[in-house]
Amino acid sequence: MLTLRDAAAYIMKLPKAEQHLEEWQAATEALMMAAEDRGPLMHARIGMLRALNRNVERAFDQSRKDKHCLSVAKGTQRVTGKRGN
Repeated sequence: MLTLRDAAAYIMKLPKAEQHLEEWQAATEALMMAAEDRGPLMHARIGMLRALNRNVERAFDQSRKDKHCLSVAKGTQRVTGKRGN
């Protein structure tokens, strides 16, 4: 989907029962507002992505956890952004 028209055509091809789901209703509203210049395009994009991924389970991946706090705890110096004189 590259355009607002593509997104609208996609929604219209969905079964009626699926179109009435809360996620698709929100996506449709955001899409219509963006098309009428009453809302930002980003809201339409986010609405579509949320509706498309509504069944995807979000899981926290421990291997991607940022470990910068561990270096501070071990006594390494942390940059504070202050200028020293």
